[in-house]
Amino acid sequence: MHRNVHNLIQIEKEIQSNIVNLNESTKSPKIIAVSKTHSMTSILPLIHYGHLDYGENKVQEALDKWQDTKKKFNNLNLHMIGRLQSNKVKQAISLFDFIHSVDSFKLAEKIANEQIKQNKKIKIFIQVNIGEETQKNGIEISNLEDFYKRCINDLDLDVVGLMCLPPIDQDVSPYFSQMKNVHIKLRLKELSMGMSNDYLKAIKFNSSYLRIGSKIFGQRNYPN
Repeated sequence: MHRNVHNLIQIEKEIQSNIVNLNESTKSPKIIAVSKTHSMTSILPLIHYGHLDYGENKVQEALDKWQDTKKKFNNLNLHMIGRLQSNKVKQAISLFDFIHSVDSFKLAEKIANEQIKQNKKIKIFIQVNIGEETQKNGIEISNLEDFYKRCINDLDLDVVGLMCLPPIDQDVSPYFSQMKNVHIKLRLKELSMGMSNDYLKAIKFNSSYLRIGSKIFGQRNYPN
């Protein structure tokens, strides 16, 4: 068995054992294998194992890696989890199935217009700046409901959920709890939160998509 498949199976087992100890309404989240910087050689064993959801941070890297593979394996779901620049929206719409990082109305408008041009509708997550950090992108909680309504009513976007990146080096539980509450308030289906270092905490707050990279693939392969 390939090491990456073994890692994924161990994570799946760990999640299931934790869910057993939670309340009955807790559902099994989907794991997005964050494959950024990793080659298709490292990813293919997971595809052959049957894993369906993969995440990339950069549009160009995703195009180089996934265009041919997605044609061959047409049941895969590709998630854009990094910041999406407006000049990359056309390419992103053509390749991705989910965008987790809609963080401004300008970007939302660009996506809506491009979807019409390509006659393709993808699933959208609104990125929430849950820690109100000036260095991070995202919609502030105070503006979230209005932003969500504008995306739905004015742009006809298929907003399925919320995404967040909580502050580093702090207890993530209060932020995940706040995300859960606003997610319920807006009656959204999906919640994208939890990464390699905090996914077990995320499932306690009903996260439905976990973005896990290094615990599956090991350290990232950055170019020299």
